[in-house]
Amino acid sequence: MTANLDLGVIGNSVVAALIDRVGRIVWMCYPRLDGEPVFCSLLDGDEKREGAYAIELEGCAGSTQRYLGNTAIMETILTDGNGSAVRIVDYAPRFKQFDRVYRPPTIVRRLEPIRGMPLVTVRLRPRFNYGASRAAQTIGSNHVRYFADDPATGSPVLRLTTDAPLAHVVTEQPFALTHAVTLILGPDETFAGSVPRLGVEFLERTREYWIDWQRYLSVPFEWQEAVIRAAITLKLCAFEETGAIVAALTTSVPEAPGTPRTWDYRYCWLRDAYFVVHALNRLGATLTMEHFLRYITTVAQAETTGVLKPVYGLLPSLPLDERTVPTLRGYRGMGPVRVGNLAQVQVQNDSYGSVVLAAAQMFFDERLPHRGDLDLFRRLERLGRKAAAVAFEPDAGLWEFRGRMRVHTHSTAMCWAACDRLAKIGTVLGETERAAEWRGIADGIRERLLAEAWNAELGTFVDAQGSTEVDASLLLLQEIGLVAADDPRFLGTLATIERRLRRGAHLMRYAAPDDFGMPETSFTVCTFWYIDALVAVGRKDEARALFEQVLSCRTHHGLLSEDLDPSRGELWGNFPQTYSMVGLIVSAMRLSKSWEEAFWRGS
Repeated sequence: MTANLDLGVIGNSVVAALIDRVGRIVWMCYPRLDGEPVFCSLLDGDEKREGAYAIELEGCAGSTQRYLGNTAIMETILTDGNGSAVRIVDYAPRFKQFDRVYRPPTIVRRLEPIRGMPLVTVRLRPRFNYGASRAAQTIGSNHVRYFADDPATGSPVLRLTTDAPLAHVVTEQPFALTHAVTLILGPDETFAGSVPRLGVEFLERTREYWIDWQRYLSVPFEWQEAVIRAAITLKLCAFEETGAIVAALTTSVPEAPGTPRTWDYRYCWLRDAYFVVHALNRLGATLTMEHFLRYITTVAQAETTGVLKPVYGLLPSLPLDERTVPTLRGYRGMGPVRVGNLAQVQVQNDSYGSVVLAAAQMFFDERLPHRGDLDLFRRLERLGRKAAAVAFEPDAGLWEFRGRMRVHTHSTAMCWAACDRLAKIGTVLGETERAAEWRGIADGIRERLLAEAWNAELGTFVDAQGSTEVDASLLLLQEIGLVAADDPRFLGTLATIERRLRRGAHLMRYAAPDDFGMPETSFTVCTFWYIDALVAVGRKDEARALFEQVLSCRTHHGLLSEDLDPSRGELWGNFPQTYSMVGLIVSAMRLSKSWEEAFWRGS
C-alpha cells in the first residue's frame, strides 16, 4: 500500500495520532505534539509494519471508517471474506473532571466483535529516536512496557495496559475476538481500576465533551459538517498546557513529489496561530485565544530585547535547531526528514502584527470573562513600537525565503495593522493621547507603503519593494483593512494575481523561482484567500464554485494538508495543516447563506 494523506486524526490537545483507512496508527508524537514520533511509519517508506500500531483482521476484505458524530472519536470497521467484522474505536481521553480538563498523553483503542468470530492480531511496534531504536519490552501481569533498546537516547517509555490476551499481543499472534477488549497506551504509570470499565467510561465522557464543545460553535448555515470538522481539527492542534498552536501535526511531508521542500511544522508560528485564533473567534470558541495570549505573554517576557522570533516550540524557550534525520526514509521514500526549523532564526517582521491582531478581540468582546486592560495594552504597545521600527526593514517574509531578504509588502502591512489596532484599542480604553499617537504612526506607515508597493506601470501592488512580482499575500491587504475591496488598486492587484497565479481552481503562493526552484503545487490557504477576495469584490457565484472544488479535494474525513497538486487534486505537504482548515472555516462563513435567509425565509 502506497502511503497517502487520506488519514484521520484523534487527539486531546496534548497528543494526537494519524490513522489510515484500515485503522493503523501511522504517526504519533509523544509525549507532546512536538515530541518523538513513536509511530513514524508515515515517514518511513511504503507498507512498513515498524513504527505503526495496527489491528489486523485475518482475511480482511474491506473497511469503512467515520468519526462518531461531531467528535474526535474515530470508528473503523474491518470485515473479512466470511462476513465477520470487528469495530475499532479510537480516541484520546478528554473530559472535564475536578474543575479542570482531564487530557492525559494517552490513546485508547476498543475492539468489539460485531459479526461472526473475527480473528485479529495486535501489532504494536513503536520506534524511538526518530526510527533509529527498536522497542524493547518488559511484560507485567496486565501490561507491556515499551522503551528504546538504547536507553541513552532519553526516549519516552510507553505502557500498554489491556484486558486483551497479553501473550497474543506480545507475540503478535491472532486470537478470536469473542468479546470487547480495551487497549490503553500511555505513560509508564500503574493503571488503577478496571480496564474495560474505564475504557467505556472514558469513551462516553470524551464523546460528551466533544458534543458539548461543538454545540456552542456559531456555525454557518451551509457546510456545517465541514466547518465543525475543521474547528475540531484546529482544537487538536492547540497544545493547551502552554497555549501554543502547531502549524501541523507532522514533519517533512514534501510540498510536491521529489522536492527537498520538507519542513518540520510541529511548532508554533505566531502568524499561523493568529489565523487559527481568528477563525475560532469567528465561531465563538474564544478560549483558544485566551490560552494563546498566555503563551505569547511568556514569549514576550522572555524576549528581553523586544525582538520576536517567527516561530517557537511548544515550550517557547526550547531551541529549534534544524537537522536532518537519516534513520527515516521520508514520505513515500522522499527525504530528507527534518527536525527543528531554521525559520526560528529568520527575520519575519509580520510577527508583531500577528500578535496584536490575535489579542485585539480581548478589548472588544463583552462575552469574555477577562477583558483586555491597560496592562495588556501596554504590553502590546511594546510590540507595536517594534513593528513601527521595522516596518520598512528587509526580512524573509511570510514565505520564509532562505536565500534573500527584501522589504516585503505583507510584512509592512502587518506592521501597519499592529499600529492601527493599537489606535483602536487605545480609543476603546479611553487612552485618547495614546490612540492619537498610534493613529499617526499607522497613517504614516500606510501612506509610505501604498506609495512604495504600488507599481503604476503594471497596475498592481507588488510583493516587495522594487519587485515586479506578485504573491497571494497581497489578497490580504483588503482583509486587514489597509485598502478597500473596491479600491481600483486592489482590483488591479486581484486581476494580476488571477493571470499569474491561478492554476485551474487553485492558487499558487507565487510564480517565481525561490531557493529551491519553481514551486510545483498550489498553496491551499491561498486559494481560500482568493475565494474571500472574490466575495469581497462581489463575485460570489464564482467564489462558491471554487469553494466546492476545493472541498472535493479533502480527505474522506474532511481534512486538508498544506498543498495541492492543481492538476490531480492530490494532497501534499504537512498534515493536517491549520492554515488550510482556517481558510475553509473563514470562506464558508463568508459564502454561506445566513440562518435567517436559509431557515426562516426559505431562500
